[in-house]
Amino acid sequence: MRTGKRFRSARVTAAAALAFCAALAPVATVAPAPARAADTVRGLQWYLDSLKIPQAHKITQGKGVVVAVIDGGVDATHPDLRGQVLAGHGVNAGAAPDGRRDDDREKGHGTSMAGIVAARGGGPMRQLGIAPAAKILPVSMGARSNSDDLVLGVRWAADAGADVINISISSGEGTPPPELVDAIQYALSKDAVVVASAGNVEQGNRQVTTPANIPGVIAVSGLDKRGGFFAGSVRGPETVLAAPMESIIAPAPKTVSSNGYSVGSGTSSAAAVMSGVVALVRAEYPQLDAANVINRLIRTARDAGPAGRDPQFGFGAVDPVAALTRSVPPVTANPLLEGSTESTRPGGAARPADDDGPAVEFGVSNKVGAIVQVVLCLALPIIALVVLLVVLRRRKRRTPAVTGPYAGATGPPPPGWPAGAPGPPQPPGWPAGPAGWQTPAGHVAPQQPVPGYGPPPGQPAYPPPGQPASGHPPVQAAPPPGGWAGPGQAPPPPGTQQ
Repeated sequence: MRTGKRFRSARVTAAAALAFCAALAPVATVAPAPARAADTVRGLQWYLDSLKIPQAHKITQGKGVVVAVIDGGVDATHPDLRGQVLAGHGVNAGAAPDGRRDDDREKGHGTSMAGIVAARGGGPMRQLGIAPAAKILPVSMGARSNSDDLVLGVRWAADAGADVINISISSGEGTPPPELVDAIQYALSKDAVVVASAGNVEQGNRQVTTPANIPGVIAVSGLDKRGGFFAGSVRGPETVLAAPMESIIAPAPKTVSSNGYSVGSGTSSAAAVMSGVVALVRAEYPQLDAANVINRLIRTARDAGPAGRDPQFGFGAVDPVAALTRSVPPVTANPLLEGSTESTRPGGAARPADDDGPAVEFGVSNKVGAIVQVVLCLALPIIALVVLLVVLRRRKRRTPAVTGPYAGATGPPPPGWPAGAPGPPQPPGWPAGPAGWQTPAGHVAPQQPVPGYGPPPGQPAYPPPGQPASGHPPVQAAPPPGGWAGPGQAPPPPGTQQ
């Protein structure tokens, strides 16, 4: 029957799908990407995957954007930063005049921040920056600095045309000095986006530090590897966005690390990550001013804490791909400045037309993600097979079975047989007629053979002329016009066809 063929076909298709998924399952679970091995630099850059930076790099890598790094200088000779560091500036006599020397002998802090932003990459043993096509403008304050040096550094970077100013240092808690506030406002007026670290608990801070607490600055708190708030980060109402800070690997001068890299946890790294994301947005949307770049980052952030802005995550965790792809209405003022009338969507909730993806993306090296992929791959064809069986069973129940003496009869209908009505059965030995019709219970087989379907040679006619079909009542004649004559009139003699 056709139903059986369909069922067998469905079983073959389902078996093939299951075999295909089974073949893929080992690949998804046991074939990690070589670049993510734990003993490589790229393998330790977990935050690139959590932020979907490889996907963002398909859109832009930050070309044409200049990021000023105000710190202790940058080692321009580091292999991951060669060709990435522009001639900068030293704000005091102890700093390199062009900023291209790291005077931090303990941590190489400025080199690390520059590498997180714009390291060029080049393989699993090289650091890949958030914006590897951007350029670093080093503004060195030397080994020793004070708030006056920071003021000079901010103003110089703004005058030099920096698109982004990264300040991964702080001058403590409390009210910021007026000179520094003025310098920040000056940089904002020069269309620079200023990013600063919120501060670290281990350094004795309990509030958002200066200059991150100055209005208009993107104050960055820290995320752990799971995307939650990192306990070592300070919190406060000035927090704007959150970025990864736990166990961040970064380039370091050979005087600090013999292998050229160091790993640390701090909001300094979170601010550098954020500066790299800002560089990507500015490269993708060169027509946007600083206010709209900040607005885009806020509106597309993933709300990770209580709805709206909160002291831990600010407006949410930064989402680079969303910031690069979503449709965001323009603003006319910096949404971080007091008195701005521009409204924002707390947490960056997406509109129906927004092009957005999941905040977290599973890859083949993610064990949980691989298990989910395999389960889905195995479950889908099984569900499809179950649905097919249910449909076939319901169809079978809906098909009425033909019963009675004429069940299974075939052959052409006799002349005068009602259109669409099943025909009479054929006696044993008669040639089979066309399939597709049969006589239902209650119909009487005709007594005359159908033309063209006579009995086989040597066999008597069936049924004999004038005799009803075996096992069926005699056929009565049709009533004359006007009906039978009256009560008591005898019916027509047996054998008369209707």
